[in-house]
Amino acid sequence: MPADRWIWGRRERSGSASVSAADAIPATLLLTALLLANLIAFALFGMDKRRARLGLRRLSERMLLLWVLAGGSAGALAGRRFFHHKTRKQPFSTLLWLIVAAQATSVAIWAML
Repeated sequence: MPADRWIWGRRERSGSASVSAADAIPATLLLTALLLANLIAFALFGMDKRRARLGLRRLSERMLLLWVLAGGSAGALAGRRFFHHKTRKQPFSTLLWLIVAAQATSVAIWAML
């Protein structure tokens, strides 16, 4: 009887796909990485807002967007709303929403496979 294994969050039979061991990533590892990216993105938005209020050196928009790109979209949107931070800033808002749309599209395409 072939054993089940998780490949990029999907269960596959070991005999049904020829995927190397390097390509097999457990779903829990992927979900943990996404959770961590979202928590970090949320915290960074809060940290940047605090620094802005205190007049300290700010975090770069590039760093915030990189964490969004790394999978922290939900955390960034939640942090943005919770801390009322970077809500009107352009082109930051446009770039943020473009990344969110691209990630949502990627997830939708992946789900249809």
